[in-house]
Amino acid sequence: MATTAFPTRDDFAAMLDESLGGADGGFEGRVVKGTVTAIENDLAVIDIGLKSEGRVALREFAMPGQKSDLKVGDEVEVYVDRVENANGETMLSRDRARREAAWDRLEEEFNKEARVEGVIFGRVKGGFTVDLGGAVAFLPGSQVDIRPVRDVGPLMDLPQPFQILKMDRRRGNIVVSRRAILEETRAEQRSGLIQNLEEGQIIEGAVKNITDYGAFVDLGGIDGLLHVTDMSYKRVNHPSEVINIGDTVKVQIIRINRDTQRISLGMKQLESDPWEGVVAKYPVGAKLSGTVTNITDYGAFVELEAGIEGLVHVSEMSWVKKNVHPGKIVSTSQEVDVIVLEVDSDKRRISLGLKQAQSNPWGAFADEHPVGSVVEGEVKNATEFGLFVGLPGDVDGMVHMSDIAWGISGEEALHLHRKGEAVQVVVLDVDVEKERISLGIKQLEKGAPAVGGGVAAAGSVKKNDVVTVTVLEVRDNGLEVQAGDDGATGFIKRADLGRDRDEQRAERYQVGQKFDAMVIGFDRSKKPNFSVKAMQIAEEKQAVAQYGSSDSGASLGDILGEALKAGKKD
Repeated sequence: MATTAFPTRDDFAAMLDESLGGADGGFEGRVVKGTVTAIENDLAVIDIGLKSEGRVALREFAMPGQKSDLKVGDEVEVYVDRVENANGETMLSRDRARREAAWDRLEEEFNKEARVEGVIFGRVKGGFTVDLGGAVAFLPGSQVDIRPVRDVGPLMDLPQPFQILKMDRRRGNIVVSRRAILEETRAEQRSGLIQNLEEGQIIEGAVKNITDYGAFVDLGGIDGLLHVTDMSYKRVNHPSEVINIGDTVKVQIIRINRDTQRISLGMKQLESDPWEGVVAKYPVGAKLSGTVTNITDYGAFVELEAGIEGLVHVSEMSWVKKNVHPGKIVSTSQEVDVIVLEVDSDKRRISLGLKQAQSNPWGAFADEHPVGSVVEGEVKNATEFGLFVGLPGDVDGMVHMSDIAWGISGEEALHLHRKGEAVQVVVLDVDVEKERISLGIKQLEKGAPAVGGGVAAAGSVKKNDVVTVTVLEVRDNGLEVQAGDDGATGFIKRADLGRDRDEQRAERYQVGQKFDAMVIGFDRSKKPNFSVKAMQIAEEKQAVAQYGSSDSGASLGDILGEALKAGKKD
């Protein structure tokens, strides 16, 4: 540096650079203080001690949404972008000055996890922009409030606290949350309020929100859940049937979880319990009237009175309609008569019967059609073991394949009838408890055994009896015959038509022809089985025993001849 009394131009430049921090450092990139020398239109002229002044827009000196109160002579801090531009002006920025100062302050607050004050001033994709005293932060839409906010207008341009979630000074990113502040405040309020509440306490509150499962009630700064099942003893399909948003309701505190700060509320607890004395009020076997309130796959719920419902299980809905959805038997809001089957007051369950309130069609059929009665019905279905026949009273009976026809196998008999065919049947047995009716078709044939046991009176035959039979039908496998004129009908197998092979031809016989045969047994339906062969063998044994023996030397023809002669004399 020069020491002369009259410094040169270079000496003056060196002294200026020294006072400004060096030629390269200078003012640029620094925050400096300046004085407002003039206000021209919307610009403030600021002198920071350089050869030229700088101009800054007045809006940079005001908070968002407000007007600037800057006056000539005010001292302000500004950021020096450039000492001189192409026009020789100093480029200054109040926003950059505030931003730099704000970042220093915000980093300190972020490290201390302290709250900061800001103003929401704009919308961006996914959220909003917040002015934190010079630094612009991003407020995600999910962090605006505890619950979704449809209109953020009332929150705009309003100073309020925020919590900094993330900062990145290098990238210039700041993320803040208003919701965190509200949750913290609410938690503090809830902790204080919840200490003054007790289980069993009755309190009033305002309905804030309604969901499918219940309603949230404001108890004066803390919310409680009023579940739909605790609104009323009667069935409530949706909370809106009982309460509306804004209603003031009186509730009882059922449970308080002080760890999670959750409160369960109830309204029905303030009413008298309709289940008290329900056993005496609805005795088993009582016939009642009720309204169908709900239908499910397993049955229907019937309301007997407000708050008292019973279940009619699908198995107790109809005597004759099996494997049918309850919705095809009853409908919602339908008035029905039911019988009380069981009451469990501890579990609050009542079992009801719908079919028990109606006459049992199986019992009615048994009264009107006793065993031995002949009825007509339609073949509903054919199975591998028999035929199901529709009967009067909307009930079905079964004809076992062994009771379809005489003299043929059950499999063959099943092919004699088809679905939809009208047939006459005889009632063999009725089991009301098991809901079964046994029927027969072959028992209707002439000379068939009487239903209920025994054989036909006119043809009372027993095993080993020799009777005169009449041919009713000639078949390939034998003869259908009848004992006497109106006796029991039976069958003679082809092999039983005689001892010799020539005698075992069924075609040797004609319908109406009569001959003697022996009863050799009965089938399971007590129908007799006849045999000519057995009769012949028996006669030969008798003749041999009476008129000779193999030891006498007489031939079988001689013995039979003597037997025939004796028969003629008799």
